[in-house]
Amino acid sequence: MKPSLVILAAGMGSRYGGLKQLDQFGPNGEAIIDFSLYDALKAGFGKIIFIIRESFKDDMIKAFAHKLDGKAEYYFVNQDLGHIPTGIPVHPERTKPWGTAHAVWVARDYVQEPFGVINADDFYGTEAYQTLADFLMKIPVDDISTYCTVGYYLRNTLSEHGTVNRGICQIDDHKFLIGINERTKIKRFPDGIIRYDSESEPKPLRDDDFASMNMWGCVPQYFNVMDKHFRDFLMENGMDPKSEYYIPTLIDYMISSNLATVEVLPSESTWFGVTYPEDKPAVMEAIKKLIDSGKYPSNLWA
Repeated sequence: MKPSLVILAAGMGSRYGGLKQLDQFGPNGEAIIDFSLYDALKAGFGKIIFIIRESFKDDMIKAFAHKLDGKAEYYFVNQDLGHIPTGIPVHPERTKPWGTAHAVWVARDYVQEPFGVINADDFYGTEAYQTLADFLMKIPVDDISTYCTVGYYLRNTLSEHGTVNRGICQIDDHKFLIGINERTKIKRFPDGIIRYDSESEPKPLRDDDFASMNMWGCVPQYFNVMDKHFRDFLMENGMDPKSEYYIPTLIDYMISSNLATVEVLPSESTWFGVTYPEDKPAVMEAIKKLIDSGKYPSNLWA
């Protein structure tokens, strides 16, 4: 059974100043998603689920649907603020959905097989998709607890134009995930040390720490566990207009409750993404170098 791929593409790009998922980075106007789709199809993914907003649904369909015709199943699914378990009060001034875990949850009616999760605006690299697909295709049909995350070395995930937020992996001696620490405002300081923001003063991180870039491998049991955990989260945090429900929040719960083992799959792939407008030229140049070196054809969909 071919795995599915859930693409989290509902972000509004507030720091970027526009919809990163539709911006053009390749020589023929390709978005970052184009390269993700190309790599995913090549790796063996058989179904694509785009998690989007209704406000730009038509633009997403126009940009990507025809490229998948005859190659894979695909769906465009809205992540709406009101798309939550029934009967739970939320803050009346809430204006945006509930974060990355909520985005995956809205795909639950479209996924019956092992599946991967990625961000729409991150460039993960060919090798990472193949590593993820190979892992997912080896999972037995009745497995309910085998997960993975593709781990990138923190030094390869920073931005030269501002701070970034990263989930830093805690791993055991066998590279299984113990937990994820969400670290905010990460950057390399003038003394060469990477540090993150804390309540007192910036604290150091290591260059070779594994960062989870939201590239996950999951089994369908994920949705059954989340149904209850998401409800509990909303009961506790639903009246907070700015609360967010992240994938690592659920994964940490599953690990601590012995509901999942999560293997960290090291990646040497080149990762890059766009957080700020100033990131765009560097991303365009990186893509050009990959094309010039033969990693990708000059026209992905020719």
